[in-house]
Amino acid sequence: MFEKATRMKLRFGTRRGNISTEDLWDLPLLHKNGMCLDVVAKDVNKLLKASEEESFVKKASKESEILKLKLDIIKHIIATKIAEIKAAEDKVIADKNKEKIMNIIENKEDEALWCESHAVW
Repeated sequence: MFEKATRMKLRFGTRRGNISTEDLWDLPLLHKNGMCLDVVAKDVNKLLKASEEESFVKKASKESEILKLKLDIIKHIIATKIAEIKAAEDKVIADKNKEKIMNIIENKEDEALWCESHAVW
């Protein structure tokens, strides 16, 4: 998919001009000014729906195929970014839990040392 896009030198229209396939990775998922993956995907999807006149005899037009490829690329990048965000959030939670466990262990060890040092023989 990406090889095909780079060989075709696909460009994606945004409100600030065309960007390359590689530039999509730099866009945020959402943004108020409209320069984001969500808006680019919606724009490509609108163009795709407008270009597809349903036919059971004719093949999809070349433009339709290119728009499908563009949409697949954007969807892949969105899914990847969402997975990366989820993984980062999970890591933060795991790190906090590990820290809590280490603190509990440390407190138990301190408690055991205190008990040993104050044991009555």
